[in-house]
Amino acid sequence: MSATLSSTRTRAALRVSARVSGELLLVLVLLTVALWALGRMWSVVWPLVVALFLTTLTWPPTRFLRRRGWRPALAASVVTVLFLVVVLGIVALIALPVASQSGELSDGVVAGIQRGREWAAGPPLNIGDDQISSAFDTAVDRAQNSVGSMVGAVATGVGTVLDGLVTAVLAIFLMFFFLKDGPRFLPWLTRQLPGRLATDVPVVAERGWDTLGAFVRSQALVGLLDAVFIGLGLWILQVPLVLPLAVLTFVSAFVPIVGALFAGFVAVLIALVSNGLTDALIVLAIIVVVQQLEGNVFQPMIQSRGLGLHAAVILLAVTLGGSLAGIVGSLLAVPLAALIAVVWNYVREQLGDPPQDREPEEPRSSTAAG
Repeated sequence: MSATLSSTRTRAALRVSARVSGELLLVLVLLTVALWALGRMWSVVWPLVVALFLTTLTWPPTRFLRRRGWRPALAASVVTVLFLVVVLGIVALIALPVASQSGELSDGVVAGIQRGREWAAGPPLNIGDDQISSAFDTAVDRAQNSVGSMVGAVATGVGTVLDGLVTAVLAIFLMFFFLKDGPRFLPWLTRQLPGRLATDVPVVAERGWDTLGAFVRSQALVGLLDAVFIGLGLWILQVPLVLPLAVLTFVSAFVPIVGALFAGFVAVLIALVSNGLTDALIVLAIIVVVQQLEGNVFQPMIQSRGLGLHAAVILLAVTLGGSLAGIVGSLLAVPLAALIAVVWNYVREQLGDPPQDREPEEPRSSTAAG
């Protein structure tokens, strides 16, 4: 008898395992199809994602104006124009001081190259001018032999810049429409969905929007900390262009990995050509320390507090996103993980509610139906 029960339980367990495995396989297939479709529509999806990020930054002033009686179109137009002015101001804040000190920087570059040649000519390298000239001629020959690949690389770079400009323009227009018509989205979505989805999906969408705003604000705070600490180090060392470098550090914080590398490279280069090798190494050390603190302390702590995710989850999400989709994956990994957590928490809340606590829907009477 016990053997029969054991055999019955084993078959039942195998059937349950097979059913669960089949459902998981179906979910993976659907996820693969969704990712494939997302990749095919990426030229439209990416401007939409950028516009959502920008909207989270510009929605608070828009909401303030709308609450003061401004019409939605007027409030969205004013905020969009102000946003463009701020962006152009940031570009000018970086470009104008660099242009005004370009003469000093060029002299510093020439002096830095000369110091490098003198250092290379001494021990332990003992590289003479004839060897440097020979290496330069070899580099020129290689460049001439690879003109085709260089032209291709330049064309690719130009195409990337044009794609970036198109994305930026589309994102600005989408941001304007989101600011203007955003509050109408959830009521419209409620009317389009049937049954319980009309309640569940808008709630999840609203929580996801709040989570996305928390991500952008936390990223801005992390960038501000980077700019303050690195700018303070540059100011103590009396490196020129402290304010433009600090602004560049803040802006580049929104672009993971590449942004930090680019801003750090520019700061070290300017320190090298203006203050010398020692100060450049000190600036490099400051940037490395600040970036390590950002990646391992500031960012996980701030984002985990704002997004409701553990710091280890954020680190793992950034690592996984970077390995799967590069820079874009690193940028979208944390908000995507936070949105998944929002959906999971809502589903858990709904499943945890006892049936008797839910208010039953009142049946519509024939009079009301008529």
